Amino acid sequence: MERLQGLEDVGSADKDRPAGGIAGVAKASQTVNQSLLRETWRRLRKDKFALLGGAWLLLIILVSLLAPLLAPQDPLAIDLRLRLQPLGTPGHILGTDDLGRDILSRLLWGGRISLLVGFSAVFIAMTIGTLIGLLTGFLGGWMDNGVMRLIDILMAFPAILLAIAIVAALGPGLEHAMLAVAIVGIPYYARIARGSVLALREREFVVASQALGASQWRIISVHLFPNSLPPLIIAATMDVGWMIMFAAGLSFLGLGAQPPTPEWGIMLSEGHKYIRIAPHASIVPGLAIFLVVLALNLLGDGLRDALDPRLRR
Repeated sequence: MERLQGLEDVGSADKDRPAGGIAGVAKASQTVNQSLLRETWRRLRKDKFALLGGAWLLLIILVSLLAPLLAPQDPLAIDLRLRLQPLGTPGHILGTDDLGRDILSRLLWGGRISLLVGFSAVFIAMTIGTLIGLLTGFLGGWMDNGVMRLIDILMAFPAILLAIAIVAALGPGLEHAMLAVAIVGIPYYARIARGSVLALREREFVVASQALGASQWRIISVHLFPNSLPPLIIAATMDVGWMIMFAAGLSFLGLGAQPPTPEWGIMLSEGHKYIRIAPHASIVPGLAIFLVVLALNLLGDGLRDALDPRLRR
């Protein structure tokens, strides 16, 4: 619930009544969207922290994708003779874990899994939640009331507890953890999309489309959805970090990815047992999660500032 704070209706802007039928309405809406993108990019380039976060995030994604080429060792190779080696050990720059596996290799491969879970969960939650929000916000009536009351019930539960309950019902596993964190995020995006639609559906360009005989589906897909994207993009950018932390937390509790999968949450879970004698085994994956979430938050803050119409004025 606290993640909803600070998100504004940045997707709506004053528009003149267009002429030329439905095609004219769509063209005018597209022109405004293109202008918004140019203005957003111009403002985003001035935010050094946002650019830093975006560059760091791209670097992490690139390094994770190239893990098969960059990893110095097999992330699953066990060598008990080298267990809990410290940082700087020859051949193991970041040391080894309790089974003698190279931490750097597991960190690189784990980035692929953690990022995949985070981005996939956000995509699923955003797709379903946005569709629900667009339909309920535009149609209104009993559908809006019924669906929103169900959303309220889901949001009344703490997110992590709801995710744990879903995984416990489905069974532990990486796919189930990803599905659980996605389900937890659906109400979040449904609320944002619905709020944007409620602010847009009475605007002149929507009323003009209705007067010209445009279908409901066309109004939603051509006018409401594109103008609702800015707050959704901001939310998704900042939510990936939450999803990664949720997935890592589930893995830490033994409900997410299962050993010997190289995943950051599992690395934390396995490393915390030796925090006193080998703190690097848990600090390194924890630091990786921190840096990814920090980069996403910096980029999300920059996008929020760039898309906020009050700041543009």
